[in-house]
Amino acid sequence: MKNKFFYNRSTLMDYICILIGTGLIALSVQCIYDPINMVTGGFSGLSIIIKSLSSKVIEGGIPLWLSNLMLNTPVFIIAYFVKGKKFIGRTLVGTIMLSVWLYIWPSVDLTQGDFTLSAIFGGVIDGVGMGMVLMSKATTGGTDMVASLIQHKLRHYSVVQIMQVLDGMIVLAGLYLFGVKAALYALVAIFTISKVSDMLMEGFKFSKAAVIITDHYKEVADAILVDLDRGVTGLSAKGMYSGEDKCMLYCVVSKKEIVAVKDLVRKIDPDAFVIVSDVNEVLGEGFLEYAKK
Repeated sequence: MKNKFFYNRSTLMDYICILIGTGLIALSVQCIYDPINMVTGGFSGLSIIIKSLSSKVIEGGIPLWLSNLMLNTPVFIIAYFVKGKKFIGRTLVGTIMLSVWLYIWPSVDLTQGDFTLSAIFGGVIDGVGMGMVLMSKATTGGTDMVASLIQHKLRHYSVVQIMQVLDGMIVLAGLYLFGVKAALYALVAIFTISKVSDMLMEGFKFSKAAVIITDHYKEVADAILVDLDRGVTGLSAKGMYSGEDKCMLYCVVSKKEIVAVKDLVRKIDPDAFVIVSDVNEVLGEGFLEYAKK
């Protein structure tokens, strides 16, 4: 019963994240991108194009929520028969919730026609929303679903490559309809979305990893263990020039502690070879703890 409780709680949190994430994506599309005709790709961007074209026939054009739903419906039907029920999963929930949020959010221009603010502010909101959805093991359908179906036939291309082509075509359509200015700012928004969503998924617990090659590995390891209270792993290595067996030290510390590590190594062995690299997320004792079950 305990495991089932934690499983249900985790699933509930995923769906809450999907709910909030799709709300943020819809906010950026409805209240930031659409008022200034900024097409950032995906079915949401295609919906903006459809709304603009249909406004010549229908007053106000076809609503974004309706276009998103109409575009995704045949894609999900095809995906159900081609990929199966499990493939659709939470993406169906994400797609429906996105359309619901697009219906709920009022059509208000939050940035008052400011392209720079729209590209940055909209990109951040959209990126946070997209990151939350992806962290919940879901998507909002659209071009990524279409790309997955195309890749089912064109195996020599990856889903990402196909999706980039599809989104590129949508952005080019926006360029043709709304001009160069909107398209260039759309590229800024796409870049911001990508960076923010990646940052959210990779985590904010940035750390540093140090690889230390020294003949005084025992003294260096003891200093890090005692003075910094950080774990150190010794890895067997061999110097290809000298042919001697060596012990290579590997440790992960916070960004502030990496200065202390370098100082300790320098004091013990000024000739030591130290390699420092960035670590996006660290799980385990002393860093970000795993969820207790």
